[in-house]
Amino acid sequence: MKIFGANISLSVVDFLQEQLHGSMAVEQANKVLQNITGIQSFFSTAAELLEIKEKLSISTLMVEEPDRAEYGDFQTNANLAMSITSRLNEQRIYPDVVIEPTCGKGNFIIAALHSFNTIKHVIGIEIYKPYVWETKFSILNFFLSHPNNTIPTIEIIHGNVFDFDFLKLSNQLKQQHVLIIGNPPWVTNAQLGSLESKNLPKKSNFKNQNGLDAITGKGNFDIAEYIVMSLFDAFQKTDGYVALLVKNSVIKNVAFDQKSKQYAIGSIEKHCIDSKKEFGVSVEASLLFCKLNASPSYECSEYNLYTQKNTLRFGWIEDKFVSNMEDYLHTQFYDGNCPFEWRQGIKHDCSAVMELDKVNDHFVNNLHEEIFIEQDLIYGLLKSSDLKNTVIDGTRKYMIVTQNKVGQETRYIKQQFPKTYQYLSSHAASFSARKSSIYKEKPAFSIFGIGDYSFKPYKVAISGLYKTFHFTLVLPQNNKPVMLDDTCYFVGFDNLEYAIFALILLNTPEAARLLQAITFPDAKRVFTKDVLMRIDLLKLALSIQKQYIEEQLVNMNTKYSLSLDLSLWSHFIEAMTPIEDTQTDLFH
Repeated sequence: MKIFGANISLSVVDFLQEQLHGSMAVEQANKVLQNITGIQSFFSTAAELLEIKEKLSISTLMVEEPDRAEYGDFQTNANLAMSITSRLNEQRIYPDVVIEPTCGKGNFIIAALHSFNTIKHVIGIEIYKPYVWETKFSILNFFLSHPNNTIPTIEIIHGNVFDFDFLKLSNQLKQQHVLIIGNPPWVTNAQLGSLESKNLPKKSNFKNQNGLDAITGKGNFDIAEYIVMSLFDAFQKTDGYVALLVKNSVIKNVAFDQKSKQYAIGSIEKHCIDSKKEFGVSVEASLLFCKLNASPSYECSEYNLYTQKNTLRFGWIEDKFVSNMEDYLHTQFYDGNCPFEWRQGIKHDCSAVMELDKVNDHFVNNLHEEIFIEQDLIYGLLKSSDLKNTVIDGTRKYMIVTQNKVGQETRYIKQQFPKTYQYLSSHAASFSARKSSIYKEKPAFSIFGIGDYSFKPYKVAISGLYKTFHFTLVLPQNNKPVMLDDTCYFVGFDNLEYAIFALILLNTPEAARLLQAITFPDAKRVFTKDVLMRIDLLKLALSIQKQYIEEQLVNMNTKYSLSLDLSLWSHFIEAMTPIEDTQTDLFH
């Protein structure tokens, strides 16, 4: 049964029908309900009281609940909420005040009332009004079922978490022991923005990313992360604990940001859950647990929520952030600075027009149009899914490369390649529809992630999306360099021998162990430029036995019909060696 779009039990319906009789004023109704539930202002207005009386007097129809998953709204089931609060109780956490910043249907509040008999005050905040009612009905149902329980003061506030003054609340709770618990939305600000949601923080670039980083993605963040950081800002000096269900990426970022933020939080723990089982979604999520008003901790211990088995620790070791602290100690020697610069592939956001397939010696775009243009600006293209083999000398897709560097004027295409210009101009609407602000006020048909490095004939590449610690050598195709898309990372070489040497070193067990210790397998991008720049190829080259390099060269020669030797090995070492502490520009 539903009222106001909220589930309501028959026992609560019977109770309200019995208690809310005749011309009872809202003040009197609120007093009756506060005496039973502790909820202050159960009815905000007299109109709400009148409306619920009317709904209780007729047969209430079942109404299909709207799917709010697109808003990152995955309601915590009662069993999971109870297992979490029970676990906290076992850890001798006895809160005076329970705060749930996005309380949803109230399952965490009900679980807290079950588990803690020390609670004096409960504060829940929820923007979706039907959930506010459902929380109130659930609390009423709880106390009707547990009449002997101590009744705390309860506030269920209909409001936006981003407008709530948590700092003011924390100042009011200085002498109280606080538990902040709940399940903030599992969604990013960009996703909510695309849904035209008003439930967004006022400050979209809250990590203060500068320039292109903020524009091209690093300014995007999880709503839950914003909420967590806001809570830390307000409550870090308050005695108590935080226990929030969030995506794993949020917990990683909390540990990472500790180096700069220095929040007064300690005992940081990540308790992994089975999101498919609990929420029916394939999202990597866990319970973030930490102690407030503690010495800053720079590491996080990871557990299985169901078995409480400790699996690993991640966090800061001196000035290095690592995903497995134990494993890292065995491989940290190779964690340094790469002697050349890793680059990300081309970003264009117009695959229907820019990306082509070759069919019977002519090109077809993703709109299934046959394309007859000059081939000068057409290059082979590799995506993450293509980087499976150790050596690649051909591509299944092609791309029109309109610029040699970012911001280059593209008027030259009209003069030099009129067919290409006519084709691109015929799809001008597709280019104009690109949403990213990086294309604003840029030349027509602009692309990003392009430079001299893109045209290096030999590249060593890796997918940023896949979890395989394997690097690929990309060879030229038809005497032209092959391009990679922006899901890939690569370093380019003018010399095949140098590319092969780098490939062999990057595919050593030592390099793989380092990457396993500093990457997070559940990250959206396992490999990033920041991660790859930590591989010190010079140290690898100096520590790996030369015999191993020779054996790998023999294998490459046999398998790929090459004729390589170590005659340039010493030059390769010299090229990677810094001169007066400045990095070589050889590969830039």
